[in-house]
Amino acid sequence: MVIKSYSKINLTLKVNSKSRNGLHEIQTFYSWINLIDKISITEIKKNRDRISFKGPFAKLVKKRNNTVYNLLKKLRELKLISNYYSIKITKNIPVFSGLGGGTSNAAFILKYLLKSKINNVLLEKVEKVIGTDFKLFFNDQGYMKNLRTIVDFKKKHKFCFVLIQPKIKCSTKRIYSKVKNFSPKENLNKNMIKSRNIFLDYLQKSRNDLQFIVERTYPIIKILLKDIKNEKGCHFSRLTGTGSVCYGLFRDQIFARKALNKLKNKYPKFWFSLAKTV
Repeated sequence: MVIKSYSKINLTLKVNSKSRNGLHEIQTFYSWINLIDKISITEIKKNRDRISFKGPFAKLVKKRNNTVYNLLKKLRELKLISNYYSIKITKNIPVFSGLGGGTSNAAFILKYLLKSKINNVLLEKVEKVIGTDFKLFFNDQGYMKNLRTIVDFKKKHKFCFVLIQPKIKCSTKRIYSKVKNFSPKENLNKNMIKSRNIFLDYLQKSRNDLQFIVERTYPIIKILLKDIKNEKGCHFSRLTGTGSVCYGLFRDQIFARKALNKLKNKYPKFWFSLAKTV
């Protein structure tokens, strides 16, 4: 069985507060995009799992303490699985990128193994060992109102992106440790998300609260985002998550491809991809 494991992109990100347990309360509009890892999974008659990674970003994944290993361990602790599996993952999603590749792998394997048995109680138990972005991979486009609540979009919006990752590995823990200022909580205007043009206008005026911290830590990020924004047909440029992937949201795929080719010539050593919402 081959599973598609989608990446996500943060269209906005506001950091509202820091709780006593050290977690940051955030709000984010997000969407899955068609940049995927491929997961092959088969049941085996062994007493241990076989988990392997290949592809352009495989070497950056920890062999033991990774999201897939931690997911299977947790499911056995909860007595939800008893079998063992051979899992082979082709890593096309950059690691340390803000695209949620590792979390996505765990989420899509969970959906394959448990299907209809998944509920909010289980998700909350699993996200403690996977990460607070775990819930984002159960609705393909939506709004995280707080760490416990995802609002699914009934009407899905189609967007085109250019993704660029410089040779930087951003640590989520390190970036969040530098957060000193917080944004007020925002109430979701459901009428705003019904219209693509109104929603797009909102996105252009919004931001990622973590972007300033990442730009200050890695100045190339600020330069790169400016270059993306200056490309013809780009509505806005932004960092996704804690980075280091920078993206531009473009008018259409034609403008996006022209921008990608031009930026590739300027930054030949960086990773590039076109993407669109799922």
